Amino acid sequence: MTVVSMTVNGKPAKADVEARTLLVNFIREELGLTGTHVGCDTSQCGACVILVDGRAVKSCAMLVGQAEGADIVTVEGLAKNGELHPVQKAFREHHGLQCGFCTPGMMMTAVDLIRRKPQLDEQTVREELEGNLCRCTGYHNIVKAILAASEDMR
Repeated sequence: MTVVSMTVNGKPAKADVEARTLLVNFIREELGLTGTHVGCDTSQCGACVILVDGRAVKSCAMLVGQAEGADIVTVEGLAKNGELHPVQKAFREHHGLQCGFCTPGMMMTAVDLIRRKPQLDEQTVREELEGNLCRCTGYHNIVKAILAASEDMR
């Protein structure tokens, strides 16, 4: 067993876990934050994307020990003081979801993308989303939502 500690959504998190525990399982099972989804178990779908020290990371491909001391944000940590994050608002306003399974990972990827590239165009958004799979929408409204959020956050 290994003791790990980090900050998750602004709160300290510490636990004694097996060294082989995946970060996604720690977040879901130890912390009860089930907005981070497990989709493919092979880091292909992006449903498990979270922010680790501000960068989008597929949490199913990271051991919890690798996050020691990190600042982690999950989809549950985006809203502040009851106010939705601009990306969350844009997904709602532009219907950037259908079944919702991929949505948390898409949102977390979008937050990092907008941070890195505030001047976005449709081609860039589509290229950056290649690591996130949606089986329902065809991406059109997801792209619209991310572009709108980018505009709103400028």
